[in-house]
Amino acid sequence: MIINLLIGIAVLSAIILIHELGHFITAKAGGVKVEEFGLGFPPRLLSLKRGETRYSLNAIPFGGFVKMAGEEDPEVPGSLAGKKRGTRLLIISAGSLMNLLLALLLFSTSYLFPRASETGRVEVLMVAPESPAAAAGIEAGDIILSVNNQSVDSHDKLNRYITDNLGKEITLLVQHPDSAPREVRLIPRPQPPENEGAIGIAIRTVRLYPLWQAIPRGAAELVNTVIMWGAGLASIFTGEASGSLIGPVGLVQLTGEVAGFGLLPLLRIAAMISLILGIMNLLPLPAIDGGRIAFLFLEWVRRGKRISPRAEAMVHLIGLALFLLLFLAITYQDIIRIINRETLIP
Repeated sequence: MIINLLIGIAVLSAIILIHELGHFITAKAGGVKVEEFGLGFPPRLLSLKRGETRYSLNAIPFGGFVKMAGEEDPEVPGSLAGKKRGTRLLIISAGSLMNLLLALLLFSTSYLFPRASETGRVEVLMVAPESPAAAAGIEAGDIILSVNNQSVDSHDKLNRYITDNLGKEITLLVQHPDSAPREVRLIPRPQPPENEGAIGIAIRTVRLYPLWQAIPRGAAELVNTVIMWGAGLASIFTGEASGSLIGPVGLVQLTGEVAGFGLLPLLRIAAMISLILGIMNLLPLPAIDGGRIAFLFLEWVRRGKRISPRAEAMVHLIGLALFLLLFLAITYQDIIRIINRETLIP
């Protein structure tokens, strides 16, 4: 459990770091003074000042921040509020945009790894001792390319070719990773031992996608995830489905549990978290990026007339206080679940 939690913390921290880097890079490029770039929330553990910016590592690992000069007050030198609306919009939304790009990258990368498929590469997972496959020198990890010069790209094809030749010698073209293809000959058993099959192998069919196919498939999965997440959220609000909130601690637990199933599931859950974090931060709620964008929208509607810096700061402060209360309540439930050794994966 400890290892899983450490993996979860590392993944969530990386996602948050990418988000804050979006704000940091665009703020620097836009000429905004960045006072502090922090990973985690205070109290501060370590810090280093370079130029006008302090870089800090903080004790509470479930978050991060970029503190910019004059976020609401345009009179402050080098302030965010003193920049044009387009520049402010880019800087404020850059964190979420980075999360969406990270989600696309992770979804696309997941298609570069072998994944279960109905058709594709037929890979040997296990070879039964003293079976025809073992006698022929077939090993776990071998790829079955053909049977009697007939190409094999699915479990069904391999099974059919073998069944059609029970008791007859057949020629398999197999290839071990990083080796040249080789031919092996064997005779499928008409009456094999239980759970061994005619030639004595367990297989899986996997598929690898080239980069030019992985990117559009990753983009399609991103869109489908947004649609499914939105539909699920709507069904909870309408009472058609039940659901519960999990906070950063719960996300760490969920990520760690998924990591136990391998790299591919870990990539996909990290992509989903990054995607949802990016979208949630754009919601028009006080104290988050979407709330600041809402004030920009009001400024545009009012033809450039700003809400007073004091009023905007007060709205964000109240919003932050409410978020902290919600954070504490959800975190308490997350910690109790971990103490009770309850899992988030059914």
